[in-house]
Amino acid sequence: MNDRPIKVLLVDDDEDDYILTRDWFSEFQVTGCELQWVNNYQLARETIDQHQHDIYLIDYRLGVHNGLELLGEAIDKGCNCPFILLTGQGDREIDLEAMKTGAVDYLEKSKLTAPLLERSIRYAIERKQTEQKIRQQAALLDVATDAIFVGDLDDKILFWNKAAERLYGWSTEEALTKKIQHLCPQKKLSQLSEAFKLLIKNSSWEGELEQITKCGKDIIVESRWTLVPAFGNKPQSILFVNTDITQKKEIEQQFLRAQRLESIGTLASGIAHDLNNVLAPILMTAQILDTQIKDERSRRLIPILIANAKRGANLVKQVLSFARGIDGDRTLLQLKHLLIEIQQIIKETFPKNIEVITQITQNLWTVSGDATQLHQVLMNLCVNARDAMPDGGTLKITAENLLVDDNYAQMHIDAQVKPYVIITVNDTGTGIKSNIIDRIFEPFFTTKDFGKGTGLGLSTVLGIVKSHGGFINVYSEEKKGSQFKVYLPAQDATEILEEPEISLPQGNGEMILVVDDESAICDITKTSLESYNYQVITARDGIEAIALYVENRDQIALVLTDIVMPSMDGLTSIRTLKKINPNVKIIAVSGLAPSDKVNAAYNMGVKAFLCKPYTANQLLQTINTVIN
Repeated sequence: MNDRPIKVLLVDDDEDDYILTRDWFSEFQVTGCELQWVNNYQLARETIDQHQHDIYLIDYRLGVHNGLELLGEAIDKGCNCPFILLTGQGDREIDLEAMKTGAVDYLEKSKLTAPLLERSIRYAIERKQTEQKIRQQAALLDVATDAIFVGDLDDKILFWNKAAERLYGWSTEEALTKKIQHLCPQKKLSQLSEAFKLLIKNSSWEGELEQITKCGKDIIVESRWTLVPAFGNKPQSILFVNTDITQKKEIEQQFLRAQRLESIGTLASGIAHDLNNVLAPILMTAQILDTQIKDERSRRLIPILIANAKRGANLVKQVLSFARGIDGDRTLLQLKHLLIEIQQIIKETFPKNIEVITQITQNLWTVSGDATQLHQVLMNLCVNARDAMPDGGTLKITAENLLVDDNYAQMHIDAQVKPYVIITVNDTGTGIKSNIIDRIFEPFFTTKDFGKGTGLGLSTVLGIVKSHGGFINVYSEEKKGSQFKVYLPAQDATEILEEPEISLPQGNGEMILVVDDESAICDITKTSLESYNYQVITARDGIEAIALYVENRDQIALVLTDIVMPSMDGLTSIRTLKKINPNVKIIAVSGLAPSDKVNAAYNMGVKAFLCKPYTANQLLQTINTVIN
């Protein structure tokens, strides 16, 4: 209350009670207390509405009204100052009702003394100061970027800050009806139990937890728990501070996977060397025996021995390709010639129920590489695509130019800011299960039946592509096909880099709604667009996108939305947006774009489609085209 006087309003229709209370105030040790009196209900309402007092003393009996009615009205209008109820004689039901309504204290007039009234006012002042401090601290907690919340020892959530709302998707009102265990997947509840035991033992705990958001998205948090002591140092509640490290863990996994493959490559190289030493004399001996042995039965066995020794030697060559990358003879290559040759081979040798489509960009940039090795990369990918379509389907091979910029490089750990030629092999086959997609490039890992695959095809592909300075992106959806994108550095970088130096199209302050469940994609896209004079608002799922669009319909010039999202998928979101505004301009986005979903999006009226990851140039050109 700073240094100004503490203003107290007495609401009482008995003047004698006012005079007595005024005399008691003169005895107070509380400095700077000023007492004002009103003697009826209506005047009290008007005075309280002016918010000029710090404490209210209200008599229960106020003519045809009562003090509880006045207290309820004041609280409903947002008055948060302390109220003390005065009763003529003790009535426990009235006293309890007063506390439920919001009074900080109740005093019986027949037993009231100056010291008792002073203590009650002191308590009210201290309580208000404490509440103000708590509100200030809560406001600070809402500014924090970490998810901060408080739970009691019965697992119930008591406090939930704004960052927790953003991370988990539950509003404060929703969170206060839930328990801490609702943040954890069922299979990980044992983690919480162990953490709780350590918390009780040590008064604090920290570690990593796998958790789940409102829309069912799995996240990983770095969690710190602290017991908050109450009276008598007894633990009453738990303070949780959670930092989202999902993206950090994903990058770590990419890095560890790369290290693991490097280690396996070193091991494979050593094994291959020894196997060569074993196979070489076997093969040479078998070939010598083939010219010397005349026995018919033995002569039938020797070709089998030679064929299998050669098969073993080829297998070793594949291992070495994976392990070392085998430099080979590097020359400047125009990949379209290689792709045309591959197309002719697969059309002649693949089943007729597989349709082959090839699309090659005009003026495709050149790459520096070994033609034989790159031929092996493409054949391995095409053979895998064939095997994934036993009942037929479509095999599509495309080649295009791409200048990777900062925007794109931030979306992929292996990408660098330079020009690439991208070769994409897309099939409509069985797809790859999500639980094994991280292992498909490991040597000797195969999903094919025994005897039908060595498990070295994709590991060899990865080794060759990396030895050429490139990288691979894989997108797959079970039963909906797979897409392998091979990125190979283009040559004449300086010359190519100068070409796109044309100024990128600037916005005119238009508002773009960006919808994506990946925080990193939202943030990077927002930053890129704002740099080119666009306003951006973001949503993490379709439900939030619809709400934001309804709220800002007149300002939003365009919606950029992912097709595959939790809660409400992109196609449902597009359909709903079109019902709200048939003229809304929409660009659809996806990492893996099954043709049926892309076609469905276009049929709904989507103006353009972008494939993630995209460059700032692709993004701005597409938006400029759609808006204008």
